[in-house]
Amino acid sequence: MDGRKRANIKPGLHVNIVLKEDQRTGDLTEGYVQDILTNSPNHPHGIKVRLETGEVGRVKEILES
Repeated sequence: MDGRKRANIKPGLHVNIVLKEDQRTGDLTEGYVQDILTNSPNHPHGIKVRLETGEVGRVKEILES
């Protein structure tokens, strides 16, 4: 599924995100969505979310549950 469409993202979803400080390296952080922070229906760099760990970043991959 596409991490750039808000409709594909739901709380509890297992995702890989890229944190702000990791944008240059592209390192991904795995976790579960707690909150969706992007209001627009889509975003070219990925929907911004907060993970259950409190980390904030943009969704790059939606993982199979």
